[in-house]
Amino acid sequence: MLDGLKVGLGLAGFAIDTVATLSDASAALASDCFDAIVLDRMLPDGSGLDLLRSIRRSGDRSPVLLLTSKDQVTDRIDGLDAGADDYLGKPFDLDELAARLRAIGRRAEGRAKSELTWGGISLDPASMTVTRSGTTISLSRREFAILLTLLENPTALHSKQALEERLYGWQEEIESNTIEVHIHKLRAKLGASLIVTVRGVGYRMGQP
Repeated sequence: MLDGLKVGLGLAGFAIDTVATLSDASAALASDCFDAIVLDRMLPDGSGLDLLRSIRRSGDRSPVLLLTSKDQVTDRIDGLDAGADDYLGKPFDLDELAARLRAIGRRAEGRAKSELTWGGISLDPASMTVTRSGTTISLSRREFAILLTLLENPTALHSKQALEERLYGWQEEIESNTIEVHIHKLRAKLGASLIVTVRGVGYRMGQP
């Protein structure tokens, strides 16, 4: 299931890192920051709820979705009261899981709408479509992920490393000029002034 989730959510536009045990999850959370966490309640070496409570005690406000076969009403209440943002029982639909992850991500960012707009650009994370002045623009999965990241906070500077983390999991090899190539292609498709480069610092959206 873990491998299937990684592939399926990757196709839905997410960059996924996976671990199979409580101890590995604790180590990952201690060393990295994540936009969202999908957590099973029953792990080989302990309870996912214990990890969830530890996450919240540490002050970590990362969105957490519990994905588990323990799906009675009392189970859902326990999970939500422990600090989960959402709860989905097994068996589940992968499209619904992706939609729920997008929803808790929006709430964490304080956004009500799914669609992101900037000037004449409109991006829909659910359908993975981008339009410019009403015309659909074809983007690769990674071009889409970079544009989504920039549009989520268009006036902030996003470092090359931060963009790479949105494109690649731990085990994926990153080519040195990957981000520059994707930025170049986005400008060619959407306009040269769409993305501003601040040399030595990162990228942000240009003026709308």
